[in-house]
Amino acid sequence: MNVWLAHHWYAFVLALKRLAGAPIGNLLSIIVIGIAFSLPAGIYMLLGNLQAFSTQVSGAPQLSLFLELDANGDEVAQIGARLKEHPQVASFEFIPRDSALEQLKQSNGLADLVDSLERNPLPDAFVINAKSLSPAALEELHAELQKWPRIEHVQLDSAWAKRLDALINLGRLAVLMLAALLSFALVAVTFNTIRLQILTKRDEIEVSKLIGATNGFIRRPFLYFGAIQGMAGGMAAWLIISLGIHLIDDELRNLTRLYVVDFPLYHLSPEDSLTLLLLSACLGWLGAWLSVANHLWQIEPS
Repeated sequence: MNVWLAHHWYAFVLALKRLAGAPIGNLLSIIVIGIAFSLPAGIYMLLGNLQAFSTQVSGAPQLSLFLELDANGDEVAQIGARLKEHPQVASFEFIPRDSALEQLKQSNGLADLVDSLERNPLPDAFVINAKSLSPAALEELHAELQKWPRIEHVQLDSAWAKRLDALINLGRLAVLMLAALLSFALVAVTFNTIRLQILTKRDEIEVSKLIGATNGFIRRPFLYFGAIQGMAGGMAAWLIISLGIHLIDDELRNLTRLYVVDFPLYHLSPEDSLTLLLLSACLGWLGAWLSVANHLWQIEPS
């Protein structure tokens, strides 16, 4: 175990030395990788902020539960008790028919019309906030409540929720496609970098094989180099996104305050940041492995 750890430590240190040996070229490669990864990661972050902003501005979709006009107090209480115990209902508010009529009367231009009515045409109602805001869950809850006794009508305005959900799904698909293309570019950059290193160190590799070095021992520093370069590119992408948020956040706050809305930009979560770093490291390792596997076997001591 100690020998195995010593070999890996040697490969890790050697990879760092190779990175430091050509600082300008490697720095440019890291910046290119960072810019490439900042595009899909930045769009993914903006989609999350857009979803949060839309929910804040539009509010969560609600269900309006209208009772039959002749529903009595006991039946209203029974429906309230069922809603309180329902696992998909987060909260609800009861609006008596008299309060609804008074609110309608206070609306501009409707006071005379309300006073002319012989009786109150409005039913008692419940306004319900669901726990799940997905369109499918809301539709399922809507269909269930519509079947309850003494319920005249259940209204659900989920059109905006469906549009937002479709937009977010389309954006995520675009991010996935862009990430796949740029991941291929990262692998290609690492592949070419490792290929140049192998060609440069051809004599060193031949001597190592002559004295008994295995392919695994020779391959290991290149793999560490690719992984370190990829992770450094992921860190550069994270810093680019952070800088972009810092530059536009203040101006965006000034703009949203004009609409009486507080909309701070949120950075990538710790889980997303860790995923970004691990993915970039794995892609760098993959590019290095492909390059070594393609070129190392061609070098044999003569």
